[in-house]
Amino acid sequence: MFTLDRATRIFPETASADVVPALTARFNLLSAEDQLALIWFAYLEMGKTITVAAPGAARMQFAEPVLTRIRAMTFADQSQVMCDLANRSDTEISRWYASWSVNIKLGFWYQLGVWMDEGHVAPIPAGYQLSANAASVLTSLKTIDKGQQITVLRNFVVDMGFDPGKSDALERVSEPVVLPTAPEQRTSVVIEGVDNATVVNYMNLLNANDFDQLIELFLPDGALQPPFQRPIVGREPILRFFREDCQNLKLLPDRGVIEPSDGGFTQIKVTGKVQTPWFGAGVGMNVAWRFLLDPEGKIYFVAIDLLASAAELLKFGR
Repeated sequence: MFTLDRATRIFPETASADVVPALTARFNLLSAEDQLALIWFAYLEMGKTITVAAPGAARMQFAEPVLTRIRAMTFADQSQVMCDLANRSDTEISRWYASWSVNIKLGFWYQLGVWMDEGHVAPIPAGYQLSANAASVLTSLKTIDKGQQITVLRNFVVDMGFDPGKSDALERVSEPVVLPTAPEQRTSVVIEGVDNATVVNYMNLLNANDFDQLIELFLPDGALQPPFQRPIVGREPILRFFREDCQNLKLLPDRGVIEPSDGGFTQIKVTGKVQTPWFGAGVGMNVAWRFLLDPEGKIYFVAIDLLASAAELLKFGR
């Protein structure tokens, strides 16, 4: 009988990009000032090769009051706000920030970056030198592929702000859920080596933002494990994750393998790329999906792994 712990170990040879959590951990040990300078240095450097898409108005309406307030501040006060976010201080703005979804947080920093370029937000102090540790993190960041870079940069800012675990009063704020793509406008993926209906439907429904139908593919106690995170268990939490983190993703599965498992279960591994609305077709993250389906074809477990290298896209079997 499968347990969740056992399910997470299917296809154990999958080589995930461990550099991502390693760099994130090293970043979290830096001072607030170094963290902020590193973010801006990284954005400036990555901006030479990666084009970030402007956030939509619907997404940013929740951050607009805070952004307007920050823009009206002195440079010294703006710098303090950003340091408070990095220090996870208990301030009004830090609490607002903690309540936002990942996409709103990314939009917030995007807008601050635009205003920094335009001279409306405090720049990095002239002549600022990163510490040796921060410079080492930046050097390492430059050496990894673009999909890993954008994941690391996301991790840098997602956990800033007041720790929501320290308060029960924080309410989650997400951008509006987009409508599913009309059926006549949908396209179907083709996966070399995998014609399983559940897996193909998973890809197609997620690409169509049809999360209500997508969640029906899961068992009531099914689980989904995002990259470098603990499994999310149960349909309601998984559905919330889809709505908050997966809108307008483009899944591009390429090939896969199907293997029978104990008790009539089936395990399936698919590799391919994922494009995000923040970076569009210019950047694809190399990923693997590891599915464990029950005898009726329902999803008991699926893990999404950010792969260590493009070569991992071609590896299958034991």
